[in-house]
Amino acid sequence: MEKVIIIGCGGAGKSTLARKLGKILNLKVYHLDAMYWKPGWEMTAKDEWKKLIQQVIEEDSWILDGNYGSTMDMRAQVADTIIFLDYSTLRCLYGIFKRRIMYHGRTRPDMNEGCPERLDWDFIKWVAKYKREKAPGIVTKLEEFKLHGKGIYHFKNPRETEKFIKELVN
Repeated sequence: MEKVIIIGCGGAGKSTLARKLGKILNLKVYHLDAMYWKPGWEMTAKDEWKKLIQQVIEEDSWILDGNYGSTMDMRAQVADTIIFLDYSTLRCLYGIFKRRIMYHGRTRPDMNEGCPERLDWDFIKWVAKYKREKAPGIVTKLEEFKLHGKGIYHFKNPRETEKFIKELVN
C-alpha cells in the first residue's frame, strides 16, 4: 500500500482512518476537504482543483481521504488501494453530530484554517441519503477497479476497519 484512497459517507471516519494508516504505513496524508475548501468555506475553482489533485497523485506515495467524484477516476487510476467505509446511515449521522459538538467554533484537523466546523441541513440530508443513493454506484465502481488489480477493502462497520488496522500492525 503506497497510494491509498479512503472514501465513504460523511461522518464515517475517513480522516481518522487516514491519520492512523499514515502513521502505520509511514505515508503522507492529504485530506481532500482541506485542499478543496479555502478559508471562509470558499470552493476551489474546478481547473485549479484538478491541478492540485494531479500534483498529489504524481507523488510516489500518499493517502487521500475524501470523496469528490469529479476527481475520483484520476485518483483511482493511480491508486493501488481503495478503502470504502460503507457504514450504516445511523452511524454516519452520529459521526457528523459528534464532530459538530467536538469542534464547535473551531476548525477540525482535517480542514483548512478559516473553515470552522459547521453542520447544515443540506449536509445532513446528503449523509441520510448516501447509503441508498451513492453507495450502490460506488460498489459497482469498486468491482471495476478490482478487475484492474486494485486492492479493494469494503468495510461495513467500524469493527471490520479496526480488525484491518490490527492486522496491519501485527
